[in-house]
Amino acid sequence: MNRPHYILLPVSPLFIAVTLICAFLLNLLPWGGLTGVPDFVALVLIFWSVHQPRKVGIGVAFVMGLMMDVHNASLLGENALAYTLLSYFAIMIHRRMLWFRPLTQALHVLPLLVMMQVVQMLIQALVSGKFPGWFYFASSLVSAALWPLVTWMLLAPQRRAIDRDETRPI
Repeated sequence: MNRPHYILLPVSPLFIAVTLICAFLLNLLPWGGLTGVPDFVALVLIFWSVHQPRKVGIGVAFVMGLMMDVHNASLLGENALAYTLLSYFAIMIHRRMLWFRPLTQALHVLPLLVMMQVVQMLIQALVSGKFPGWFYFASSLVSAALWPLVTWMLLAPQRRAIDRDETRPI
């Protein structure tokens, strides 16, 4: 209750599009099979689904999922279904999440990310019959740990004042 509450500026649709494109490009990087590489598209989708549910919703999540399916050469619709469910559940809890600090929000984000990976794992298991192992879920833990940083970075442009004034604390 002692932390300051900022009056945020409205977010630009161009900024939302740029962040989604940057997240997609980060997912395109060749990570070399590292364990625990975060899903940047999922993080940004959760962020915008929580903070701007009327601008970024299930349709955007579906399109981003199809783009990730094409990039990963996975079963068409696998990531689309996972991202759509992720966005839906993020929109469902967005009012609750905004009451908490980013560190506590990360505890709300973790089950969403695990659910997304369970959906992806079940689809892969149905198609290939292979279980990827428990380290498959390390990506969710790393992504949830990055949540405070992602929140700080994506809210930074909205926190600036329209016209700077030394007598106004906002």
